[in-house]
Amino acid sequence: MTRFLLVLLLIIPAACENAAADRPGTQLAARVNGTGISAHQVRAGAPGGAEQALEKVIDRELLVQKALAAKLDRDPQVVTSIENARRQLLAHAYLERAASAASGSTRDEVRAFYAENPALFAERRVYRLRELLVSAPNEMIDVLRAEAAKARDLEEVAAWLRLRNAKYSAGGLTQPAEQLPLSFLPQLARMRAGEIAVFATPLGASVIQLVHAEDAPLTEQQAAPLIEQFLAGRRRLEAAAAEVKRLREAATIEYVGEFKRSN
Repeated sequence: MTRFLLVLLLIIPAACENAAADRPGTQLAARVNGTGISAHQVRAGAPGGAEQALEKVIDRELLVQKALAAKLDRDPQVVTSIENARRQLLAHAYLERAASAASGSTRDEVRAFYAENPALFAERRVYRLRELLVSAPNEMIDVLRAEAAKARDLEEVAAWLRLRNAKYSAGGLTQPAEQLPLSFLPQLARMRAGEIAVFATPLGASVIQLVHAEDAPLTEQQAAPLIEQFLAGRRRLEAAAAEVKRLREAATIEYVGEFKRSN
């Protein structure tokens, strides 16, 4: 159902694409019930090899044709979903353009980031961990930390959670430092095998037991591409946030009805 709804959201763009595909001089890749599919649609429509991408675009076109025949493009719910998706795409495109002007990282910025984050680079480790992802309110986190501090094994923490009917999932993972949350690293870097730590997360807590850690340092030269990518992403987020703030400050925004705010 989710995939079908996603297809419905593409009805209007797909119709425009097909009109363009039928223009003289357009390089066609296929025709579906007489409707042309351009080579451009194939290249832009799906990842993977050209043949696989073409088949996915054909599948989409078949579904879109059926949806249009059933007049689903006139269904109020579908119309609302299409308009919301269109506006979301436009907003995203504008932010992408606004953020693309952000300048690249300097060598000094890369060097400073490398020095400020030894756990990611100079003292980088690959961690093998056992983890409990716990759904818990904030007030339970300190109690969970106290219980984890007494436990000798993660299973003892899991048993404690079961007694309290707390929701959790258990798993294991092996990941380098840069693939773990940055806020976890200072404590993880100090832990020894077998030790347990509790980290707050947006949905509750992550209870982690360190199984093994192996040193895998990166030199500044090796780390530079990763740092530049991270700094570029951070700069783009900052530029996007600044642009939204500027637009809000310049706009006239009035809250009405149930959303009206008191001064």
